[in-house]
Amino acid sequence: MYKENIILTPKEILEKEFKIDARGYRMQEVDKFLDIIIGDYNELFNTIDRLEDEKEQLLNDIMRLKQEIRTIKTNIEVAKNNGEREVTNLDIIRRISQLEKLVYGKNE
Repeated sequence: MYKENIILTPKEILEKEFKIDARGYRMQEVDKFLDIIIGDYNELFNTIDRLEDEKEQLLNDIMRLKQEIRTIKTNIEVAKNNGEREVTNLDIIRRISQLEKLVYGKNE
């Protein structure tokens, strides 16, 4: 996703050929500078890849924790209803709603 917005790759920078002019820049200085840029690009890409992986892991953790919250809420609701011993239509609708959330993964 992020790589779509970046024009140059480290390889393109490395392979760039410049025209030589009588009053041109020193090739060694240009090469050294481009080597620094290539290193920075590689580090940037590695950092972005690492952060994308970390983000994916955190999103998975969030999904798992939301599922646990739904399960706990359902268990609390069932425990409350079992203590009352009287089940009403509203209780049944709440249980069905909780089960739908568990089955279909609807967010609250």
